[in-house]
Amino acid sequence: MINPIERITQDRIVQLFQQELGYTYYGNWEKKEHNSNVEEEILKRNLLSRGYSEPLTDKAVKEVYDLAVTNSGNLYQRNKDMYSLLRYGVKARVDLGEQFDTIFPIDWNDFDKNDFGIAEEVTLTKGENNRRPDVVLYINGIAIGVLELKRGTTDISESINQSISNQKVLFNEWFYTTVQLLMAGNNTQGLKYGTIETENKYYLAWKEDENENQGYKLDKYLKKLCAKERILDIIYNGIVFDAGKKKLPRPHQYFALKEAQEFIRKKEGGIIWHTQGSGKSLMMVMLGKWILENVANSRIVILTDRTELDDQIERVFKDVGETDVAKTRSGKELMQFLTSPRPRLVCSLIHKFGNKTETDFDTFIKDLQDNPVNIQGEIFVFIDECHRTQSGKLNQVMKAVLHNAVFIGFTGTPLLKEDKKTTMDVFGRYIHTYKFNEAVADGVVKDLMYEGRAIEQNLTSESKVDQWFEVKTAGLNDFQKNELKKKWGTMQNVLSSKSRMEKIVTDIIVDFSTKPRLKNQMGNAILVASSIYEAAKYYSLFLNTELKNKCAIITSYNPNASDVSLEDTGTDNETDKQFIYKTYTDLLKDVSVKGNKSKTETYEADAKERFRKEPVRMKLLIVVSKLLTGFDAPPCTYIYIDKKMQDHTLFQAICRVNRLDTDDKDYGYIIDYMELFGNVKDAINVYTSELDSEEFTQEEVSIQLKDRLKVAKDRLFTAFEIVESICENVEKPKNDLAYIHYFCGNTEKPEDLKATEYKRMALYKAIVEYIRAYANVKADFIAAEFTETEIRRFNDKLDEYLNLREIIRIASGETINLKAYEADMRFLIDTYIKADESEVISPFENISLLDLLEINIDTAIDSLPNEIKGNKEAVAEIIENNVRSKIVEEHLLDPKYFDQMSILLQELIERRKQETINYQQYLKEMAEVIRQVNQGKNDDVPKCLNTKGKVALYHTLDGDEQLTLVLEEAVQYAKQDGFRENIAKQKLVKKAIYDVVVDINKVEEIYKIIDAHKDEY
Repeated sequence: MINPIERITQDRIVQLFQQELGYTYYGNWEKKEHNSNVEEEILKRNLLSRGYSEPLTDKAVKEVYDLAVTNSGNLYQRNKDMYSLLRYGVKARVDLGEQFDTIFPIDWNDFDKNDFGIAEEVTLTKGENNRRPDVVLYINGIAIGVLELKRGTTDISESINQSISNQKVLFNEWFYTTVQLLMAGNNTQGLKYGTIETENKYYLAWKEDENENQGYKLDKYLKKLCAKERILDIIYNGIVFDAGKKKLPRPHQYFALKEAQEFIRKKEGGIIWHTQGSGKSLMMVMLGKWILENVANSRIVILTDRTELDDQIERVFKDVGETDVAKTRSGKELMQFLTSPRPRLVCSLIHKFGNKTETDFDTFIKDLQDNPVNIQGEIFVFIDECHRTQSGKLNQVMKAVLHNAVFIGFTGTPLLKEDKKTTMDVFGRYIHTYKFNEAVADGVVKDLMYEGRAIEQNLTSESKVDQWFEVKTAGLNDFQKNELKKKWGTMQNVLSSKSRMEKIVTDIIVDFSTKPRLKNQMGNAILVASSIYEAAKYYSLFLNTELKNKCAIITSYNPNASDVSLEDTGTDNETDKQFIYKTYTDLLKDVSVKGNKSKTETYEADAKERFRKEPVRMKLLIVVSKLLTGFDAPPCTYIYIDKKMQDHTLFQAICRVNRLDTDDKDYGYIIDYMELFGNVKDAINVYTSELDSEEFTQEEVSIQLKDRLKVAKDRLFTAFEIVESICENVEKPKNDLAYIHYFCGNTEKPEDLKATEYKRMALYKAIVEYIRAYANVKADFIAAEFTETEIRRFNDKLDEYLNLREIIRIASGETINLKAYEADMRFLIDTYIKADESEVISPFENISLLDLLEINIDTAIDSLPNEIKGNKEAVAEIIENNVRSKIVEEHLLDPKYFDQMSILLQELIERRKQETINYQQYLKEMAEVIRQVNQGKNDDVPKCLNTKGKVALYHTLDGDEQLTLVLEEAVQYAKQDGFRENIAKQKLVKKAIYDVVVDINKVEEIYKIIDAHKDEY
């Protein structure tokens, strides 16, 4: 049956919980009275069966029930209190004077000792209005999960919205005091999960064993998520209460936690690479909480170079009940904490480790090595952005001070060659990775859209400039004049000209009037300046625009009179330092300090808070380096870059705009003013191209009635026969799952969706034709002499085909919300005319960064403006940067091959720079490098190695085809479902690898490849 009703789906799910997950079926509670979130009889029966005395059991049941049904406080606080009661137990005693016992409503150590049950159609009558959740999950009679189901043609978001409304006071807020897990599902989109007060956009899809494609994704992920041991583990180890929001782990966080636990058990350090915006801070909290509870005598030191993260970690740990937390204010205090048994958790800013001057740094390290500090406890050190903070002498300090500690590094970017060795020396291998493209695909962060803009500058009168210079420097000799020219003739000084900056300000103001997110005041922006002077200059220019009082400057500068005490030159002109000082004193004069903060700290804290929460009041932040790492502001949609940046710094900066926000945020936009092409001679020649307007097309169905009934009748029969022939090969019983498998394959595998795309296109086209043919003749069924049976059949088929089309579109992700594009359409109409002040120079307009390298090199170069085509250096740098990014992104999947590609690229770059290769030959060889990088293998790889995983193994095994095939077969035979999360199953895979290669040094190298290719193993 296509698109079965909810009742059929619900019956199947109820059977799944009973037969495959082992839950007890309590029944249909639609007519049962007094349904509660704590079924007291079931809870009491379980506690007695676990050996608690009846008096203690009665006290525990009463305390849990009283908290579950109380109305005091808000839902968040009640749920937090209930979680604490369930997790840490009820303290009770039979009589005064006796010691307190702890009664655990749920047995967290042995899941088999709990009673897992489900009830359906649970009518709730205690609220202001009745509601009836589809399925409620109980553990020992305590409602811990709610599942809402919809039919396949109803979007899953409706189930989520229903669950959200159920939590309102208007309905049955009280019931959700005990609930830990909220789920919504249907047969086409599968399952999404959240917890109390989770917004619709933050509901998550579980992701695991993507190759498994036997049944509905709804069933698959209910079995993954609600397996008894798994659901207890997620609730016990994965839930975090953070500043008024309850959070569950995303799949990558949960699996990283499981991997990290195995490393910790072996006292092994490592690196967790989770891309920017994917929740590294919560990852730290979850792992830290687990260590403190599971490793005897453990202590954690969390080192970060971000004050905000330092504050957040302290707050979250205290929220989860870990009150033994301290923040250090100096290096000396940090050492005192480490040599004392308490506190168990120490947060410190990274620079507290290195507060010595450069001259005595080596002496400081030697002193520490010669006089080791007596550290108390098992120390685990978490380092935020480990590639940035762990380098050079700082590593030596940390190794010297914390020589027996286990180091866990957290990074949002891959380790590049220059810092990879140093970082891995301290931390070890990767524990878990979650790359940017994975996060985009999972909807965890927004993809990034790049646009290069150029501000053209010309020297208006060379002779007058020379004349002015000679007059002003009449008293200087030639050497002094040359030194002056060198200082002020740099590109950066040319770029910081007032004329250019004014045009950029105008450019940004136009964007705030035209770009959808900025225009509707739902989003805001960051401008990155190259220096504090330029930031101050930009700020002063924006004060004369509509952004006055709605922009702020955030830098490391604090105004001090000593800054300008030696700056007075006796003229009326301001020096750069005087201008900065004056700008800051003016903006801070009306600021009232708060707490123990300075005026600058108060001003910046207020600006950041408004930027995060009130984009209407704070539209633009002007920064230099502060806020470019670790600053999370969901409304931030645009970043304007007017500063040279590269590698980690650039990636972290642009990721300020990739956070999820309201539905109208489709991308994070990077506007780059520093991609300047051409040589600097007397002035900067900037090459530009026109901005091609982005076009959105919408298929409009136009039904034109025909005069001749015979043509209309023939058309309908033909359209019907075409649809039926397209569906002919769908396997019986031809239900919605069979249609999804035939037209989509495995909906979790992009290659399946791509391979079956032609089937869907044919189906959509045929159904549209049927709709048109049907509508064309419907009013004339009788006149066209259709029989009653034929009319009924064509009516039924119309409903069936519409349902089928909707199911396939939803399952394949090919739906489109036209309303979301209204603002973009209006934007195109409003901004069709190109501004003269800036022109787009990116040759890849409106293409995601992730897709950039899929463009053929010849096509890419050909799309460049004529001026840029003639600039060989500019073309080369565009190509090289993008190829390098692709190599870094793919490196984990096939390290040996992409190491070779990296060497090839670097050699080619060196030959170009040394001018030992002509330009045409360079392009020819670069095209070949790109082809090999995109292909992911050499041309001579045997055809039987037909997957990326096999090819990677082949490369790692030095091109031994037979050994590769034997190893592939051995791994496929040895691997078991969920081996990545289970150390025992991992050992089976590693043993299979060793049995084939008989080289212990190769085992880990090969296992990493197996682990990285999640779509094959």
